[in-house]
Amino acid sequence: MLDFLTFKTFIAPSLLVIVYTIGAILIPLLSYYLGRWLFTRYFSGKKAQFHTLTTPRQRAVVLLVSLGCFLCMEIVWRVMFEFFVAYFDMHAALVKLAA
Repeated sequence: MLDFLTFKTFIAPSLLVIVYTIGAILIPLLSYYLGRWLFTRYFSGKKAQFHTLTTPRQRAVVLLVSLGCFLCMEIVWRVMFEFFVAYFDMHAALVKLAA
C-alpha cells in the first residue's frame, strides 16, 4: 500500500488494457453514428436523394474514404496505447537499473 501511495507502483499499465478495449469498441460505434448523422444532415435521411445526386464512382469513393478513416482511427488508437505501454516498460527497466 505504501508503494501505491508514494507512486512507486503504477496502476496505469493495468488500466491501459481496459481503456484500450473500451475505445476499440467505441470507435466503430461512434464512427457509425457520425456517418449516420452526416447522412441525415446533408441528405435529409433520403437514400433515394443520395443515389440520384451521386454517381456510383462517387459513392465508391465515399465508402473507401470512410473505410480509410476508420482504419486510421483504429491504428492511431493502437499506436497511442503502444506508446504508453512502452513508456511504462522503460520506467520499469530504469527502476530496476537504479536499484
